[in-house]
Amino acid sequence: MNLKIQNSKFKIQNLILKITGSKSETNRLLLLQALYPNLVLENSSTSDDSEVMIKALGAQYPIPKTQYPKIDVHHAGTAMRFLTAYFAAQDGFEVQLTGSSRMKERPIKILVDALNELGAEISYLEKEGFPPLKIKGKKLTESKVSLPANVSSQYISALLLIAPKLENGLELTLEGDITSISYIKMTLAFLNEMGVETSSAENKITVKPQSAIQNSKFTIESDWSSASYWYSIIALSEIGTQITLSSFKENSLQGDFALVEIYKNFGVETVFYTNHMLLRKVENLKPETLNLKLKNSPDIAQTIAVTCFGLGISCHLTGLHTLKIKETDRIEALKNELNKLGAAISITNNSLALEQSENIKSNIRISTYQDHRMAMAFAPLALKVPIIIENAEVVSKSYPTFWEDFKQFGFSIEENASN
Repeated sequence: MNLKIQNSKFKIQNLILKITGSKSETNRLLLLQALYPNLVLENSSTSDDSEVMIKALGAQYPIPKTQYPKIDVHHAGTAMRFLTAYFAAQDGFEVQLTGSSRMKERPIKILVDALNELGAEISYLEKEGFPPLKIKGKKLTESKVSLPANVSSQYISALLLIAPKLENGLELTLEGDITSISYIKMTLAFLNEMGVETSSAENKITVKPQSAIQNSKFTIESDWSSASYWYSIIALSEIGTQITLSSFKENSLQGDFALVEIYKNFGVETVFYTNHMLLRKVENLKPETLNLKLKNSPDIAQTIAVTCFGLGISCHLTGLHTLKIKETDRIEALKNELNKLGAAISITNNSLALEQSENIKSNIRISTYQDHRMAMAFAPLALKVPIIIENAEVVSKSYPTFWEDFKQFGFSIEENASN
């Protein structure tokens, strides 16, 4: 489905939107709930990725005599990493874990090596170092492992999530600079809230074993990555435009909470109330160049780059190396699509530099590369020029109601646009 989007020229003052629960929080807690069934979750994400987790975690089978179950996580990278660790520690279960063609290009060797070192039995069914995987669940008795810290933090979180159920807990040594540390802190915070004892000092994280927990309830905060697109819309709007989003907290565990400070550079004010927040454009700001290190929140890089382009601001974004192994190579994809719109942009494996530009080409078709964030990051440009989003349905991966919410803001959306 292709969508042509353009601004309807009316300004929303009192729109209130409920954003689905955080995918990052939900998927961690779903795995913990599978390990500790007396964990109750509220405001879970309705995203495709979380639906994949729910379905997979319900697929616990005794080892069949002739075949083992096949679980397809499609494009869900978080599910692939977390489920690899989960099933590796399920003694007596045997599964095949696979995904989309892109998932088969996303490396997982670092996590597999770490799990095998702990006593797991995981093998590759196709290309060495990549899904699909054959996992024979075992009782993992080893408790010490090391792995590089400058790759996906999901490898680290996957190990930490299963750690309290390991017979001897886990002592995890991280080598090098840690990427996306906020997501690791989120995982540890959930474990601590459940009563699991953890410690973190320098490059070593220790998780003590815990066979059971007290009855616990978690209310999942809404997704800050999804909120980023509304920050972009407000930044690209006139002074006075505002929107209310729920359910968000001023003391969020999510790394993309960095949006609050970052979007002050664009004149966007965030006001927190009980269980919701108000975004408001309070002034037109135009910094000469926006320099940001996004090592701890790389998922908002696409949104920020598009916002800067729409406002005619140059930017230099670093800490983006993990974007190369996402649903697509997001750095390259950003360059390709911004170039179509008339941007001058240069990239490296870790950064992008966007030059100031006042001209935006209209009616450009934006390829989404099966990546939900490409679709949603570019959509706010419709405030400036008509734009066409190809394969717009990809938003369901993290924000299923995105286009319905977009219409509520006043955008005109034409389905199956040919131009």
